[in-house]
This record gives sequence, C-alpha cells and structure tokens, in this order.
Amino acid sequence: MLNIKEVLETNKMIEQENLDVRTITLGISLLDCIDSDLEVLKKKIYNKITTTAKDLVATGKAIEEQYGIPIVNKRISVTPIALIGGSACKSSDDYVELAKVLDEAAKTVGVNFLGGFSALVSKGMTKSDKLLMQAIPKALAQTERVCSSVNVGSTKTGIDMDAVKLMGEIIKEAAELTKDQDSLGCAKLVVFCNAPDDNPFMAGAFHGVTEADAIINVGVSGPGVVKTALSKVRGQNFEVLCETIKKTAFKVTRVGQLVAQEASARLGIPFGIIDLSLAPTPAIGDSVAEILEEIGLEYAGAPGTTAALALLNDQVKKGGVMASSYVGGLSGAFIPVSEDQGMIDAVQAGALTLEKLEAMTCVCSVGLDMIAIPGDTKATTISGIIADEMAIGMVNQKTTAVRLIPVIGKGVGEMVEFGGLLGYAPIMPVNQYSCDAFVNRGGRIPAPIHSFKN
Repeated sequence: MLNIKEVLETNKMIEQENLDVRTITLGISLLDCIDSDLEVLKKKIYNKITTTAKDLVATGKAIEEQYGIPIVNKRISVTPIALIGGSACKSSDDYVELAKVLDEAAKTVGVNFLGGFSALVSKGMTKSDKLLMQAIPKALAQTERVCSSVNVGSTKTGIDMDAVKLMGEIIKEAAELTKDQDSLGCAKLVVFCNAPDDNPFMAGAFHGVTEADAIINVGVSGPGVVKTALSKVRGQNFEVLCETIKKTAFKVTRVGQLVAQEASARLGIPFGIIDLSLAPTPAIGDSVAEILEEIGLEYAGAPGTTAALALLNDQVKKGGVMASSYVGGLSGAFIPVSEDQGMIDAVQAGALTLEKLEAMTCVCSVGLDMIAIPGDTKATTISGIIADEMAIGMVNQKTTAVRLIPVIGKGVGEMVEFGGLLGYAPIMPVNQYSCDAFVNRGGRIPAPIHSFKN
C-alpha cells in the first residue's frame, strides 16, 4: 500500500535532486472514430479526445499540489493515425488535416504533446501508411504539439528497407520545412524497431491496438537522484554500486506508482504501466552522462561506457520492477544528446562520437536520440544510420529508435538551440562514405533466425 510516508521520504529527492514525474500520458483509442467521410472523422476525433481528456491537466495539477511531486508534462497518445484515416484520407494532404485536428484537440485540453501521428510498417506499407508517412513533414511543420513515429522493423518480421529509405527522405523534408526553427520538426519524429504498444514517451508515443479504450501511463525519471546516491558510495565495489542503483530506482518508481494510482482513480480510467526510464533534462544535475561519470568515467564515451550503461540499465529495471504492479514502455536509461548536459559536454570534449553512441544503444532503452547532424547530410546516409539502428533492435530483440535532426544551413561544431525540454546540441559529424547502393536495393531484410520461436 502506498501512503504519504513514502512521498515524504522522497521529499529531498524532489527538492534537491531533480526528481519528477516526467509525464502522465492518457492513451486514447480512436478505433471507434473511423469513418469514410473526412469531415465526420475529424469531428469524431476531436470530440473523442476533448471528452476523454477534459480533466487530465487539472487532475495532474491537483496531484502535484497535494503531494508536492512535480509532473512535468501531461500528454496524450492516440491509435496510429494511419489505421484511423485509411478509409477517409485519399491524399497526404488529408492526413495533414487530421494532424491539425489532433493539434487543435491537444490545445483545447491543454496537454504539452500528442503522439500517434504514426504508422506501423515493419513488414510492408499499405496505401494509407505511405500517405501518412508522406504527410509527416507538412504535419509537423504546420502543428505545434503533434508528434510522429514510424515502426519500420521488428524481430519477428525483419526490416522494411523501402520504409527505411522513405524515412530518410521524410526526415530531410521535415528538416527543410522547419529550417527557420533549426529543423525542429525532426525533433518530433521517431523511427522505431520493435516499438512497444504501451510507450508513453514522446515523440514516439502511440496508443497500441492491443490497449483498452483509454489508459493512464506514467513515466518517471530522476537521473539526479541516482547520481546523488552514487556519490555516497564512490570508490566502492560493483556489488555496492548495483545495490545502490537498485534501491534508488525502487524509491523513484514508488513515486510514479502513487501518481499513476491517484490519476487512475480520479479520472476513472484504468492504470496501464509505469515507464521507469532515467530520462534526462537540460537542467544541471539531471544527466545520465553524469551518472556514467560518477560510476568512474572521465566522460561519457570513454572506454567502459557501454559496460557502465548496461549495468545502470539493468539495475534500474530490477529496482523498478519490484516497485510497481506493471512496468513497461521503454524502461531503462535514455541517452538523448540535446537533452543531457553531460552528453553535450562529452561531444564537445571529443569523447563521444556517433559511432560510440550507436554502440551504447545496444544496451540502452532507446537509441540514437536527439542528435543534430549537418544539414547537408544525404537522405540515403540518414537511411543507412536508421538501418544500422534497426538491425541492433531486430537482432537483440529490443526496442531501438532514431531521432536525427539534420539542421539545414548548419555544419559540424555549430550549436543548435531547440528550447525547453528539447535543449540544445552541438552538430556531430557523420561518416561521409556512401551507402546509396545498399539503401536503394529495396525490399526487406529478413527476420533473424532466432525469431522463429512459435
């Protein structure tokens, strides 16, 4: 049973160590909105979201005030729109219209972001999927709060390389259409392998088709809390280190469990999962890279980084699983460059490269996240980077993702400012050798042999 004593125990974590609940995300199924008439569909979507989520923001604020727990974001995820618009949308512009409706609904209920302008194409693309994907650049340029994701591979199905090629082109177009904002549109677009149905984290969130009509998911964070705990056991052996991370993750997750139960009870909507990811923010002291340094590295990226990150991820999951009824999403440690001051410092020091980040994604919870690259990077090169990351996810039976931002008009070493939670980042160099012939082959990369388990 959770009670106020557990919250009081974490008071210092909240006040001094940047502990927060990163998000309450309300997942909403739009399957009952499907209609062949676009105008009717738009009205149904708007009404479903604004009715179901009308009390979400107020409830989040009330929980914050009662327990003194900061809840940074209130968000919504919806059923992948490629499934919802298939009957009504005859062109990519029709999908842009749906994105605008989603944005309007998000503004009406006051949430920070709405995810689910998404397509699931791990084995192939329907006409609807392709139209939605082609609409992504305009949709992200013409909306404020809508986030998009595309799942292009899985362990069971392999990698749809036609979709990977297309996503390279789409990322470039999204960058071009938002170049006056340092290509910000790309910061709201994630390419996945093995995307989980219950992911509450933007920009990759969508409400899975296996989920209930509406569900409450909560994402907790707290890298600062873990770093502070580890500073007290500096120099001690790995057993002590692991126990400290595990116990700290337990306490952090209990806070999320309390918030999730409260939100579920007050809104009358079932509780889904706690995502106990260590997700950094640009705030000083709220950094996964600084945890790695506390473990014993001069900078993130130094030899030993992948091992330290693997240890951190595993202990966070072990502690969190014991603290919540249901753990899911992308739980573990995130390594976004622009959102983590320690990662930015490591890049600027020359300790952290794109290749080392790729190696780290083998053991982290997401992948190549919020990485700014030169604006003149070719679409095929972006597709090649996506393919590499999708292969790591496919072969290792884990979720991986790519959120690359080719910043139009800027080059290696220049800084780009995204603002707010998205932070800022140095533009990182990209391998200049061509993968054109590889990307242009077309078709699918087959599923690995160990996927055949049924």
